[in-house]
Amino acid sequence: MSKQTFLQGTIILIIAGLITKILGFINKIVMARILGPEGIGLYMMAVPILILVITLTRLGLPVAISKLVAEASTQGDHQRIKRILVVSLAITGSLSVLFTILTIMGAKVLSTLFLTDQRAYYPLVAITPIVPIVAISSVIKGYFQGKQNMKPSAYSQVIEQVVRISLVAFLSILLLPYGLEFAAAGAMISVVIGEAAALLYLFTTFELRKGKTFKIRSQFFAQLAKGKQTLKELLRIGLPTTGSGLIGSISWTMEAIIVAQSLALAGIATAVATAQYGLLSGYAIPLVTLPMFITYSLSVSLVPAVSEAAAKRDYRLIHRRIYQAIRIALLFGAPSTVLMYVFAVPLTKVIYQAPEAGVFLQILAPFFLLLYFQGPLQATLQGLDKANAAMMNTLIGNVVKIIAIFLLASRPELGINGAAMAINIGICLVTLLHFFSIVKIISFSLHIWDFIKVGVAMLIMAYSGKYMLEKLYGASIELLWALILSIIGAMCVYLFSLIMLKMIGKQDVERIPYIGKGIAPLFPKR
Repeated sequence: MSKQTFLQGTIILIIAGLITKILGFINKIVMARILGPEGIGLYMMAVPILILVITLTRLGLPVAISKLVAEASTQGDHQRIKRILVVSLAITGSLSVLFTILTIMGAKVLSTLFLTDQRAYYPLVAITPIVPIVAISSVIKGYFQGKQNMKPSAYSQVIEQVVRISLVAFLSILLLPYGLEFAAAGAMISVVIGEAAALLYLFTTFELRKGKTFKIRSQFFAQLAKGKQTLKELLRIGLPTTGSGLIGSISWTMEAIIVAQSLALAGIATAVATAQYGLLSGYAIPLVTLPMFITYSLSVSLVPAVSEAAAKRDYRLIHRRIYQAIRIALLFGAPSTVLMYVFAVPLTKVIYQAPEAGVFLQILAPFFLLLYFQGPLQATLQGLDKANAAMMNTLIGNVVKIIAIFLLASRPELGINGAAMAINIGICLVTLLHFFSIVKIISFSLHIWDFIKVGVAMLIMAYSGKYMLEKLYGASIELLWALILSIIGAMCVYLFSLIMLKMIGKQDVERIPYIGKGIAPLFPKR
C-alpha cells in the first residue's frame, strides 16, 4: 500500500478536491438551471438535516479511526486494526439504520412545522438512503487515511461527482412534470446513487489492498465482543470531534429554520423566502466555498501530522506544519475572495442567470477568507488533543450566529441580507477563537508580513481584474468570454505579484509533483 508524506497526501487531496469542486460546480449549475431559486431552496432545506443525521451516525469516527490505525500500523498489529474496523462498522451501521428510520418517520413534521414549506418533505425522504452508505464509506476512508494513503479517498470523491452529474439532469427533468418538489427529490436521488458508486469503489479497493492480512467477516462477533477497550479509544477521540461537527450541523439545520421564521416575521411570503434562501445558500455560498477543498485536504493531512509531532514533543515541527497549512490556505483563498467580490454580479449572471445573487456574494466574500483558515486551525487543535477547545469555540460562534440571524433577518429593511451578515459574524468569531486557543497552547504566532504581501497582491489583482472586465465588455465582447479572460488575466497578475513580492519561490515550486523540479529554476529564491 502506497504511503505519502504530509505534503504529498495534501497535494493528492487538493488535486482530487479541485476536480471534485469543478464537477460539483457543474452539477450545481445544471440544478440551478432546471430547478430555479425556489427548487434550489427546497433542495437546500433538506441538506442541513441530512448533514446533522450523518454527523450523529459517524460520531467523529473517521478522525479516530485514522489516528488509531496509524498507531496500530506502526506496531504491525493487524488484529488491532481489524478490531478497530469491526467496532466502527458495528457502531456506524447500527446508528445509520436507526437515524434513517427516524428521519423518514419525522420528515413530515420537519418539513411542515420547522422548514415552513411542506414540499421539502420529498427531497428529505429521497436523500435518507444515503446515511448508511456514507457511514460505511467513512469507516473505510478513515482506514486508508490512517495508512497515510490518500488516493482511495481522492478517487472516490471524483467517482461520486461523475455519477451524480451523469444522473442529476435526467432525474430532475424526468420528475419535473410532477412538481418542483419531485424534481428536487430527483436531484437528491442522484446524490444517493453517486455515493453508492463511490462506496463500491472504496470497498473493492479495501478488499484488494488489505490482501490477506485480516478478514473483516471472519470472527466478526468474536472481535466485537473483545472490542470494549477499542470502543473507549474510539469514543475518546471521536466524541469531541463529533461535538464540533454536531454543533455545526445543528447550527446549519437551525439556520434554515431560523431564516425561514425570521423572514416570515419580516413580512416576506413563504415562496419568496424560500427563493431568497435558495439564492443565498444554493447560489452564493457554493461559490465562496469553492476553495474549501484545499482546507479540507489540509485538515485531513494535518491531524496525523500534528499528532505525530506532538507525541515526539517536536514543537518546532508543529509550528512548521501549522505555518505551511495557513500559508497554503492564504495563497489559494485570497484570489478566490477577490474574484468573488469583484466579479460577483457577472459570475452569478453567467453561471446561474441570477445576477440578484451577486449581492449576497459581495456580502460574504470578504469574510469567507477567514473560513479558509478555520479547517486547518481546528485540525491542529484535534491533533494536539484539544478537540474540546475546538468544540467550545464552534459552539460559541454558532450560538452567536443563530442569535444574529434572528435579530438581523427579522428586520424588514435587512431581510435575507441580515442572514448573510450573521453568517459572516459566526465565521469570524469561530476562526479567531480557534487561533487564540492555539496561541494559548503552543504560543504560535503569525507571519504578519506574509499577510501584508498577499494583501498587496489582492489589491493589485482586484483593480486589474475590474479594469480588464470593463475594457473587454465595453469592447462588445460577450460577457462570458470577457469574464473568462478577465479572470485569467487577474490570476496571472496575482501570481506575478506573489513572485515579485517573494511569496512564491524556487523552493515552493520544487514541491509540485512531476513538473516542479523542471520549472523551479525559472523562479527566484524566496
